[in-house]
Amino acid sequence: MKYTLHSIFCFISFFSITQISVHAQDYNPKQAGSYMTYISQQHREITKDFLSYTSAVGHGKSARKIENRRKELIKTVAEARQKVSSMPAYEGDKTLRDSTANYYLITSHILNEDYGKIVNLEDVAEQSYDAMEAYLLAQDLASEKIEQANDRLQLTEKLFAKDHNVQLVDTKDELSEKAAKAGKITDYHRVVYLIFFKSYKQEMYLSEAIQKKDINAIEQSKNTLLKYSQEGIEKLKATPALFSDNTLENGCRQALQFYIQECNTQIPVMTDFYLKEENFDKIRKAFEAKREKERTKDDVAQYNKAVQDMNKGINDFNSATTQLNNGRKKAIEGWNNASSKFLDVHTPKYR
Repeated sequence: MKYTLHSIFCFISFFSITQISVHAQDYNPKQAGSYMTYISQQHREITKDFLSYTSAVGHGKSARKIENRRKELIKTVAEARQKVSSMPAYEGDKTLRDSTANYYLITSHILNEDYGKIVNLEDVAEQSYDAMEAYLLAQDLASEKIEQANDRLQLTEKLFAKDHNVQLVDTKDELSEKAAKAGKITDYHRVVYLIFFKSYKQEMYLSEAIQKKDINAIEQSKNTLLKYSQEGIEKLKATPALFSDNTLENGCRQALQFYIQECNTQIPVMTDFYLKEENFDKIRKAFEAKREKERTKDDVAQYNKAVQDMNKGINDFNSATTQLNNGRKKAIEGWNNASSKFLDVHTPKYR
Protein backbone atom coordinates (compact mmCIF):
# COMPACT_ATOMS: atom_id res chain seq x y z
CA MET A 1 0.00 0.00 0.00
CA LYS A 2 1.92 2.98 -1.31
CA TYR A 3 1.37 6.65 -0.61
CA THR A 4 0.43 7.69 -4.15
CA LEU A 5 0.69 11.48 -3.91
CA HIS A 6 4.20 12.51 -4.83
CA SER A 7 5.94 15.59 -3.57
CA ILE A 8 5.53 17.48 -6.82
CA PHE A 9 1.88 17.89 -5.89
CA CYS A 10 3.06 20.26 -3.20
CA PHE A 11 4.94 22.51 -5.62
CA ILE A 12 2.25 23.58 -8.03
CA SER A 13 0.43 26.03 -5.80
CA PHE A 14 3.60 28.10 -5.40
CA PHE A 15 3.99 29.03 -9.04
CA SER A 16 3.28 32.65 -9.77
CA ILE A 17 1.09 33.13 -12.84
CA THR A 18 1.10 36.89 -13.02
CA GLN A 19 -1.64 38.44 -15.13
CA ILE A 20 -0.39 41.51 -17.02
CA SER A 21 -2.73 44.28 -18.15
CA VAL A 22 -0.81 44.51 -21.46
CA HIS A 23 -1.42 41.41 -23.60
CA ALA A 24 1.03 41.31 -26.47
CA GLN A 25 0.80 38.70 -29.20
CA ASP A 26 4.50 38.89 -29.91
CA TYR A 27 7.31 39.52 -27.50
CA ASN A 28 8.58 43.07 -27.73
CA PRO A 29 11.70 43.55 -25.59
CA LYS A 30 11.16 47.32 -25.64
CA GLN A 31 7.72 47.21 -24.02
CA ALA A 32 7.70 46.43 -20.30
CA GLY A 33 4.24 44.81 -20.43
CA SER A 34 5.22 42.58 -23.32
CA TYR A 35 8.49 41.77 -21.56
CA MET A 36 6.65 40.64 -18.43
CA THR A 37 3.95 38.82 -20.40
CA TYR A 38 6.60 36.72 -22.13
CA ILE A 39 8.04 35.69 -18.76
CA SER A 40 4.57 35.04 -17.40
CA GLN A 41 3.93 32.70 -20.31
CA GLN A 42 6.91 30.58 -19.24
CA HIS A 43 5.26 30.22 -15.84
CA ARG A 44 2.09 29.06 -17.52
CA GLU A 45 3.84 26.43 -19.61
CA ILE A 46 5.48 24.99 -16.49
CA THR A 47 2.20 25.03 -14.59
CA LYS A 48 0.55 23.16 -17.47
CA ASP A 49 3.11 20.39 -17.12
CA PHE A 50 2.69 20.38 -13.34
CA LEU A 51 -1.03 19.88 -13.80
CA SER A 52 -0.45 17.22 -16.44
CA TYR A 53 1.77 15.33 -14.02
CA THR A 54 -0.56 15.64 -11.05
CA SER A 55 -3.52 14.68 -13.22
CA ALA A 56 -1.73 11.46 -14.19
CA VAL A 57 -0.96 10.68 -10.54
CA GLY A 58 -4.42 11.56 -9.24
CA HIS A 59 -6.28 9.64 -11.91
CA GLY A 60 -4.33 6.42 -11.54
CA LYS A 61 -2.36 6.48 -14.78
CA SER A 62 0.35 3.92 -15.39
CA ALA A 63 3.74 4.32 -13.72
CA ARG A 64 5.32 4.73 -17.15
CA LYS A 65 2.98 7.56 -18.11
CA ILE A 66 3.54 9.28 -14.76
CA GLU A 67 7.31 9.08 -15.15
CA ASN A 68 7.09 10.40 -18.71
CA ARG A 69 5.06 13.37 -17.48
CA ARG A 70 7.67 14.05 -14.81
CA LYS A 71 10.43 14.05 -17.42
CA GLU A 72 8.40 16.44 -19.56
CA LEU A 73 8.08 18.75 -16.56
CA ILE A 74 11.82 18.77 -15.94
CA LYS A 75 12.41 19.49 -19.64
CA THR A 76 9.89 22.35 -19.65
CA VAL A 77 11.54 24.00 -16.64
CA ALA A 78 14.97 23.73 -18.31
CA GLU A 79 13.62 25.22 -21.54
CA ALA A 80 11.92 28.06 -19.67
CA ARG A 81 15.15 28.91 -17.88
CA GLN A 82 17.04 28.94 -21.19
CA LYS A 83 14.47 31.23 -22.82
CA VAL A 84 14.42 33.69 -19.93
CA SER A 85 18.19 33.68 -19.52
CA SER A 86 18.62 34.62 -23.18
CA MET A 87 16.38 37.68 -22.83
CA PRO A 88 18.10 41.08 -22.85
CA ALA A 89 17.90 43.29 -19.80
CA TYR A 90 14.98 45.69 -20.01
CA GLU A 91 16.35 49.22 -20.26
CA GLY A 92 19.37 48.06 -18.32
CA ASP A 93 17.21 46.41 -15.64
CA LYS A 94 18.02 42.71 -15.45
CA THR A 95 16.44 42.04 -12.04
CA LEU A 96 13.30 40.30 -13.31
CA ARG A 97 15.17 38.25 -15.91
CA ASP A 98 17.83 37.06 -13.48
CA SER A 99 15.41 36.46 -10.61
CA THR A 100 13.16 34.35 -12.86
CA ALA A 101 16.08 32.38 -14.29
CA ASN A 102 17.36 31.74 -10.77
CA TYR A 103 13.91 30.59 -9.72
CA TYR A 104 13.86 28.08 -12.55
CA LEU A 105 17.35 26.93 -11.61
CA ILE A 106 16.24 26.27 -8.04
CA THR A 107 13.18 24.45 -9.34
CA SER A 108 15.37 22.25 -11.55
CA HIS A 109 17.63 21.39 -8.62
CA ILE A 110 14.64 20.46 -6.49
CA LEU A 111 13.11 18.31 -9.20
CA ASN A 112 16.37 16.52 -9.90
CA GLU A 113 17.98 16.38 -6.47
CA ASP A 114 15.48 16.89 -3.67
CA TYR A 115 12.81 15.01 -5.55
CA GLY A 116 15.25 12.19 -6.23
CA LYS A 117 15.95 11.94 -2.50
CA ILE A 118 12.23 11.89 -1.81
CA VAL A 119 11.72 9.07 -4.30
CA ASN A 120 14.46 7.09 -2.55
CA LEU A 121 12.81 7.75 0.82
CA GLU A 122 9.54 6.43 -0.55
CA ASP A 123 10.94 2.89 -0.51
CA VAL A 124 11.56 2.99 3.24
CA ALA A 125 8.60 5.18 4.21
CA GLU A 126 6.31 2.18 4.60
CA GLN A 127 8.59 0.63 7.23
CA SER A 128 7.37 2.74 10.14
CA TYR A 129 5.23 5.73 11.03
CA ASP A 130 8.40 7.72 11.84
CA ALA A 131 9.83 6.85 8.42
CA MET A 132 6.61 8.02 6.77
CA GLU A 133 6.74 11.28 8.68
CA ALA A 134 10.36 11.73 7.56
CA TYR A 135 9.28 11.10 3.98
CA LEU A 136 6.54 13.72 4.19
CA LEU A 137 8.89 16.13 5.98
CA ALA A 138 11.29 15.82 3.03
CA GLN A 139 8.41 16.85 0.80
CA ASP A 140 7.69 19.83 3.03
CA LEU A 141 11.32 20.96 3.00
CA ALA A 142 11.49 20.73 -0.79
CA SER A 143 8.22 22.66 -1.06
CA GLU A 144 9.49 25.27 1.38
CA LYS A 145 12.54 25.92 -0.78
CA ILE A 146 10.49 26.56 -3.87
CA GLU A 147 7.97 28.66 -1.93
CA GLN A 148 10.76 30.90 -0.65
CA ALA A 149 12.15 31.26 -4.16
CA ASN A 150 8.68 32.10 -5.45
CA ASP A 151 8.19 34.75 -2.76
CA ARG A 152 11.42 36.42 -3.85
CA LEU A 153 10.36 36.27 -7.48
CA GLN A 154 6.94 37.78 -6.81
CA LEU A 155 8.56 40.67 -4.93
CA THR A 156 10.88 41.26 -7.86
CA GLU A 157 7.93 41.21 -10.28
CA LYS A 158 6.08 43.84 -8.27
CA LEU A 159 9.14 46.11 -8.02
CA PHE A 160 9.86 45.71 -11.74
CA ALA A 161 6.26 46.55 -12.64
CA LYS A 162 6.31 49.61 -10.39
CA ASP A 163 9.62 50.85 -11.79
CA HIS A 164 8.41 50.49 -15.39
CA ASN A 165 4.79 51.59 -15.01
CA VAL A 166 3.15 48.24 -15.65
CA GLN A 167 -0.21 47.60 -14.04
CA LEU A 168 -0.49 44.08 -12.60
CA VAL A 169 -3.94 42.56 -12.59
CA ASP A 170 -4.38 40.09 -9.75
CA THR A 171 -6.85 37.67 -11.30
CA LYS A 172 -7.38 33.93 -11.23
CA ASP A 173 -7.87 32.00 -14.45
CA GLU A 174 -8.81 28.35 -14.91
CA LEU A 175 -5.20 27.18 -14.93
CA SER A 176 -4.24 28.87 -11.67
CA GLU A 177 -7.47 27.72 -10.03
CA LYS A 178 -6.71 24.11 -10.98
CA ALA A 179 -3.22 24.48 -9.55
CA ALA A 180 -4.58 25.85 -6.28
CA LYS A 181 -7.17 23.06 -6.08
CA ALA A 182 -4.50 20.38 -6.54
CA GLY A 183 -2.55 21.87 -3.64
CA LYS A 184 -5.60 21.74 -1.37
CA ILE A 185 -6.20 18.10 -2.31
CA THR A 186 -2.62 17.21 -1.40
CA ASP A 187 -2.82 18.86 2.03
CA TYR A 188 -6.13 17.23 2.91
CA HIS A 189 -5.18 13.78 1.65
CA ARG A 190 -1.96 13.88 3.63
CA VAL A 191 -3.74 14.68 6.91
CA VAL A 192 -6.21 11.82 6.53
CA TYR A 193 -3.60 9.41 5.20
CA LEU A 194 -1.34 9.88 8.22
CA ILE A 195 -4.26 9.19 10.55
CA PHE A 196 -4.90 5.94 8.68
CA PHE A 197 -1.25 4.95 8.33
CA LYS A 198 -0.47 5.26 12.03
CA SER A 199 -2.98 2.53 12.92
CA TYR A 200 -2.31 0.55 9.75
CA LYS A 201 1.36 0.22 10.63
CA GLN A 202 0.68 -0.54 14.29
CA GLU A 203 -1.65 -3.36 13.23
CA MET A 204 1.25 -4.86 11.27
CA TYR A 205 3.33 -4.91 14.47
CA LEU A 206 0.43 -6.65 16.18
CA SER A 207 0.28 -9.25 13.44
CA GLU A 208 3.99 -9.92 13.82
CA ALA A 209 3.53 -10.48 17.57
CA ILE A 210 0.68 -12.89 16.86
CA GLN A 211 2.85 -14.87 14.45
CA LYS A 212 5.51 -15.16 17.15
CA LYS A 213 2.93 -16.12 19.80
CA ASP A 214 4.43 -13.45 22.06
CA ILE A 215 1.59 -12.74 24.47
CA ASN A 216 3.27 -9.73 26.11
CA ALA A 217 4.03 -8.17 22.73
CA ILE A 218 0.49 -8.91 21.58
CA GLU A 219 -0.99 -7.10 24.58
CA GLN A 220 1.31 -4.11 24.19
CA SER A 221 0.67 -3.83 20.44
CA LYS A 222 -3.07 -4.30 20.92
CA ASN A 223 -3.28 -1.52 23.52
CA THR A 224 -1.24 0.81 21.32
CA LEU A 225 -3.38 0.04 18.27
CA LEU A 226 -6.54 0.66 20.25
CA LYS A 227 -5.17 4.00 21.46
CA TYR A 228 -4.06 5.12 17.98
CA SER A 229 -7.36 4.12 16.37
CA GLN A 230 -9.49 5.86 18.97
CA GLU A 231 -7.34 8.99 18.72
CA GLY A 232 -7.57 8.79 14.93
CA ILE A 233 -11.36 8.82 14.99
CA GLU A 234 -11.29 11.91 17.20
CA LYS A 235 -8.86 13.60 14.78
CA LEU A 236 -11.18 12.83 11.88
CA LYS A 237 -14.00 14.58 13.72
CA ALA A 238 -11.84 17.69 13.90
CA THR A 239 -10.87 17.49 10.20
CA PRO A 240 -13.43 19.20 7.93
CA ALA A 241 -14.15 17.28 4.74
CA LEU A 242 -12.71 18.90 1.62
CA PHE A 243 -15.29 19.96 -0.97
CA SER A 244 -17.96 18.57 1.41
CA ASP A 245 -16.88 15.09 0.30
CA ASN A 246 -16.66 12.56 3.14
CA THR A 247 -15.39 9.71 0.95
CA LEU A 248 -11.80 9.75 2.20
CA GLU A 249 -12.79 10.39 5.79
CA ASN A 250 -15.30 7.52 5.75
CA GLY A 251 -12.76 5.12 4.28
CA CYS A 252 -10.31 6.01 7.04
CA ARG A 253 -12.93 5.81 9.79
CA GLN A 254 -14.12 2.39 8.69
CA ALA A 255 -10.56 1.08 8.79
CA LEU A 256 -10.02 2.50 12.28
CA GLN A 257 -13.29 1.00 13.46
CA PHE A 258 -12.11 -2.39 12.22
CA TYR A 259 -8.87 -2.03 14.19
CA ILE A 260 -10.86 -1.18 17.34
CA GLN A 261 -13.10 -4.20 16.80
CA GLU A 262 -10.04 -6.36 16.23
CA CYS A 263 -8.54 -5.27 19.55
CA ASN A 264 -11.76 -5.83 21.47
CA THR A 265 -13.00 -9.02 19.80
CA GLN A 266 -10.51 -11.16 17.87
CA ILE A 267 -7.27 -10.48 19.73
CA PRO A 268 -8.60 -11.61 23.16
CA VAL A 269 -9.63 -14.91 21.55
CA MET A 270 -6.13 -15.39 20.20
CA THR A 271 -4.33 -14.58 23.44
CA ASP A 272 -6.74 -16.87 25.29
CA PHE A 273 -5.87 -19.67 22.87
CA TYR A 274 -2.14 -19.20 23.37
CA LEU A 275 -2.64 -19.37 27.14
CA LYS A 276 -4.68 -22.56 26.75
CA GLU A 277 -2.02 -23.95 24.47
CA GLU A 278 0.67 -23.29 27.08
CA ASN A 279 -1.48 -24.86 29.79
CA PHE A 280 -2.25 -27.89 27.63
CA ASP A 281 1.43 -28.48 26.88
CA LYS A 282 2.24 -28.47 30.60
CA ILE A 283 -0.60 -30.87 31.44
CA ARG A 284 0.21 -33.12 28.50
CA LYS A 285 3.90 -33.36 29.39
CA ALA A 286 3.08 -34.11 33.02
CA PHE A 287 0.47 -36.69 32.00
CA GLU A 288 2.74 -38.41 29.53
CA ALA A 289 5.62 -38.43 32.04
CA LYS A 290 3.62 -40.81 34.24
CA ARG A 291 3.22 -44.45 33.42
CA GLU A 292 -0.35 -45.48 32.71
CA LYS A 293 -0.77 -47.35 36.02
CA GLU A 294 0.47 -44.29 37.92
CA ARG A 295 -2.18 -41.97 36.47
CA THR A 296 -5.03 -41.12 38.84
CA LYS A 297 -8.64 -40.38 37.94
CA ASP A 298 -7.91 -36.70 38.59
CA ASP A 299 -4.95 -36.85 36.19
CA VAL A 300 -7.13 -38.35 33.46
CA ALA A 301 -9.97 -35.91 34.12
CA GLN A 302 -7.60 -32.95 34.06
CA TYR A 303 -6.02 -34.15 30.83
CA ASN A 304 -9.38 -34.77 29.12
CA LYS A 305 -10.62 -31.33 30.12
CA ALA A 306 -7.42 -29.77 28.76
CA VAL A 307 -7.98 -31.62 25.47
CA GLN A 308 -11.55 -30.33 25.28
CA ASP A 309 -10.45 -26.79 26.09
CA MET A 310 -7.71 -27.06 23.48
CA ASN A 311 -10.07 -28.30 20.78
CA LYS A 312 -12.54 -25.51 21.52
CA GLY A 313 -9.68 -23.03 21.58
CA ILE A 314 -8.53 -24.20 18.15
CA ASN A 315 -12.01 -23.74 16.70
CA ASP A 316 -12.37 -20.30 18.27
CA PHE A 317 -8.87 -19.32 17.13
CA ASN A 318 -9.52 -20.40 13.54
CA SER A 319 -12.83 -18.55 13.50
CA ALA A 320 -11.22 -15.39 14.90
CA THR A 321 -8.38 -15.66 12.38
CA THR A 322 -10.84 -15.92 9.49
CA GLN A 323 -12.82 -12.94 10.75
CA LEU A 324 -9.62 -10.99 11.23
CA ASN A 325 -8.24 -11.72 7.76
CA ASN A 326 -11.54 -10.92 6.07
CA GLY A 327 -11.99 -7.76 8.10
CA ARG A 328 -8.46 -6.57 7.44
CA LYS A 329 -8.80 -7.16 3.71
CA LYS A 330 -12.09 -5.28 3.62
CA ALA A 331 -10.69 -2.37 5.67
CA ILE A 332 -7.59 -1.89 3.51
CA GLU A 333 -9.49 -2.30 0.26
CA GLY A 334 -12.05 0.17 1.57
CA TRP A 335 -9.35 2.73 2.31
CA ASN A 336 -7.60 2.22 -1.04
CA ASN A 337 -10.87 2.48 -2.95
CA ALA A 338 -11.91 5.59 -1.03
CA SER A 339 -8.52 7.20 -1.68
CA SER A 340 -8.59 6.37 -5.39
CA LYS A 341 -12.18 7.55 -5.75
CA PHE A 342 -11.55 10.82 -3.93
CA LEU A 343 -8.48 11.63 -6.02
CA ASP A 344 -10.14 10.61 -9.26
CA VAL A 345 -13.18 12.77 -8.59
CA HIS A 346 -11.39 15.90 -7.39
CA THR A 347 -7.93 16.00 -8.97
CA PRO A 348 -8.10 18.50 -11.83
CA LYS A 349 -8.00 16.73 -15.19
CA TYR A 350 -5.46 18.12 -17.57
CA ARG A 351 -4.15 16.58 -20.76
